[in-house]
Amino acid sequence: MLLFLATAVTIPLGLDLYLPVPEENPLTAEKIELGRRLFFDRRLSRDGSISCGSCHEPERGFSDGRTVAAGVFGRVGRRNSPALINRGYGRSFFWDSRVAMLEEQVLKPIEDANEMDLTVGEAASRVGLTPEQIARALASYVRSILSGDSGYDRFVNGDRSALTAEQQAGLAIFRGKGNCTACHVGPNFTDERLHNTGVAWREENWADAGAGRGDFKTPTLREIARTAPYMHDGSLATLEEVVEYYDSGGNRNPGLDSELRPLHLSEAEKRHLIAFLHSLNGRRPPSQ
Repeated sequence: MLLFLATAVTIPLGLDLYLPVPEENPLTAEKIELGRRLFFDRRLSRDGSISCGSCHEPERGFSDGRTVAAGVFGRVGRRNSPALINRGYGRSFFWDSRVAMLEEQVLKPIEDANEMDLTVGEAASRVGLTPEQIARALASYVRSILSGDSGYDRFVNGDRSALTAEQQAGLAIFRGKGNCTACHVGPNFTDERLHNTGVAWREENWADAGAGRGDFKTPTLREIARTAPYMHDGSLATLEEVVEYYDSGGNRNPGLDSELRPLHLSEAEKRHLIAFLHSLNGRRPPSQ
């Protein structure tokens, strides 16, 4: 049985955050620093051309700005590189939720032939560590990738000037007519669940079946204005396109999530909603 500890992590964001941390992998400053170095170490890829940081760039909210991930020898993946913001709070990982622990997730890109294309043993030998040390250090670093103190956070904590009038109107749409909170809930704006939004439904078939029925995990909206393009396949280039997609009710298919339906937002309401989404950009620790 896996045991988790609620670890207090104080970061310079005006927040004290509590992370679920495995008992066997407690957070330490030394382990986080080792994980940070490994995260940007190109020796973990077959041809030495990429690191974890190549697909998860700090200035892009730890995403990469590409439609789908790019790997060694010019190979490309089939899905968009997800943002790693606040993933220490995640209950499952990857777009199809196939992994439950960060310690397992962080090794998968190393092993993937279209990403870094090494066995974990080969990677460990290159950096003079054991596979377990790599997994625990990388997972610890990812747990340290935090964002907070956004305009939205300050607003809900009592600073009524932290959001503009337009953003406040967008928040009302987000919670109400837009029905965004059906999936984007809680401090991280994700229910961590799988949903069929119809994005992968093409010509009466699945371009990507996701977790099995065209369903993909709800991504966080933290730092969302910095993490374009959007969706599991990067098929929507801007927040404007995302809002238009959901306003239309998504691509109809037999398994479409029951929460999706045409919203009939006005042009002004769409602008307000996008303005609110920009308020979810926050501050991160300088060490990132």
